[in-house]
Amino acid sequence: MPEVPILKPREVVKAFKKLGWEIARQRGSHIILTKEGHLATLSVPDHPEVARGTLRALIARAGLTIEEFLAALGK
Repeated sequence: MPEVPILKPREVVKAFKKLGWEIARQRGSHIILTKEGHLATLSVPDHPEVARGTLRALIARAGLTIEEFLAALGK
């Protein structure tokens, strides 16, 4: 299993957008993403960087593998 990178929030949002997620709203320091037909929402913290554990949880909640996310990211 590849290592989850430490990324900036905008990079995370950009990768999820490529996978069909859309920004629903931004409330405070969190960017909320939704996807048609998907019950879960993703809450990306708008901090200087997204922690590895947080990113791993977001990827799992989106129903993706780390490899699929990294492919969307282009790394």
